[in-house]
Amino acid sequence: MNAIILKDNDIDRIIEMAWEDRTTFEAIEIQFGLKEKDVIALMRKEMKAGSFKMWRKRTHGRVTKHTALRSDGVNRFRCTMQKTITHNKISKR
Repeated sequence: MNAIILKDNDIDRIIEMAWEDRTTFEAIEIQFGLKEKDVIALMRKEMKAGSFKMWRKRTHGRVTKHTALRSDGVNRFRCTMQKTITHNKISKR
């Protein structure tokens, strides 16, 4: 991974974003400076082997995880129904 220093809450948020089907790797790069390969390395390091394999199987080739593969009508990072996110922390329910 690059020489980017991440706090624990940033790592938690990156993992959460990586698990979300509609959050692109490009959105993670914009917010945290991690390229797709760095996100994959972080996920491999932070997750159990079985969970990592399941995540890779789900995300590998998934159209919604890559901005370039999405249809032109999708231009947001998050669902309109998602609660407001401030400073990368999910607001309390």
